[in-house]
Amino acid sequence: MVNDRQDLDLTTFAAPLGAPAVEWRISDSPVPYPEAVAAMEARAADIASGKAGELVWLLEHPPLYTSGTSGRDEDLLDPRFPLFTTGRGGQLTYHGPGQRVAYVMLDLKRRRPDVRAYVAGLEEWIIRTLARFNVRGERREDRVGVWVKRPDKGDGCEDKIAAIGVRLRRWVSFHGIAINVEPDLSHFAAIVPCGVADVRYGVTSLVDLGHPLTMADVDVALRQAFAEVFGPVGLPLPEATAG
Repeated sequence: MVNDRQDLDLTTFAAPLGAPAVEWRISDSPVPYPEAVAAMEARAADIASGKAGELVWLLEHPPLYTSGTSGRDEDLLDPRFPLFTTGRGGQLTYHGPGQRVAYVMLDLKRRRPDVRAYVAGLEEWIIRTLARFNVRGERREDRVGVWVKRPDKGDGCEDKIAAIGVRLRRWVSFHGIAINVEPDLSHFAAIVPCGVADVRYGVTSLVDLGHPLTMADVDVALRQAFAEVFGPVGLPLPEATAG
């Protein structure tokens, strides 16, 4: 079923008038998951207390699995990589090289304190990013994330190309999204991704769909699409930590 959030008004997520641009950071080396979570939590606390500004942090992780607040032990079929239990929403997912993770730390109390609408905003950001590469991403009411239809695989087949998992503390968001650019898709076979076991629904990537893009290509598109949904961003800062 197509999600009724397709037409949700996202304009209220624009930054308040006069607010500084969102800081935009890029880490070129894989960041260990515990290090990333600690940095996000510290930054979110500083944003909530007014000590720091909003931040989008782009990175990759070494191969690992994470289990969100709805995660089930039985969804880990083959523990080939480390598993981290985390406070984000959602179930099991894979992170690894070739996947662009974007951790988003925004002050929703100042923008729009609405979790459902915020998730829709993240979906819209992904959809607009994919559209820049002529990939049609879509929402689904019964499945989290962004999906692409795969008629080449059979009737009703769809693949997930991007995952979403968020957490809010004092109305500051952290965790965020993950877009598959060119990860090793076989690593998803060791889990039931996000609890979706239906064989009609798989996992894909931009390269798998025939778009030989670099991470830098995707970063540019992410930056442009983010500005459309959430407002201005600052100049990219490479190889920084989020704390």
